[in-house]
Amino acid sequence: MDIRVEKQAIDILKKASLRLTGPRLSILKTLLKADSPLTQEKFAEKLGKNAPDKVTIYRTLETLLEADIVHKAFLKHRTWHYELAHNCSGHQCHPHFTCTNCGETHCMTQITVPLAPKSYKGFLIQHQQVRFDGLCPKCSS
Repeated sequence: MDIRVEKQAIDILKKASLRLTGPRLSILKTLLKADSPLTQEKFAEKLGKNAPDKVTIYRTLETLLEADIVHKAFLKHRTWHYELAHNCSGHQCHPHFTCTNCGETHCMTQITVPLAPKSYKGFLIQHQQVRFDGLCPKCSS
């Protein structure tokens, strides 16, 4: 499976015309295997002793953001959470669910939420994000 994930990461970078670098590959592979958005610290944790330094992780994420491969899913406790951008459009991100008991966040790509109008009472809506809070199946049983 790891070979398939690596090939997928390489294909994503080539399609975006980005150079194949170790940090880009490792961060993309980590995102491809992740089941929820990750913080910069979570990337370092998941990559372990082979993790690039914090600045390299940040710069790599910024490059992937600019290439529209990754996006900032949401801000929680003043920390951005990143995920692959393929499940979202430029105007709407798929919903996320955060458990109020254990704190885990889950992507809910199968749920669709109606798109808000582009403007409302003078507010110009540029991007819509929906986050649900409650108890996950593990905590509710």
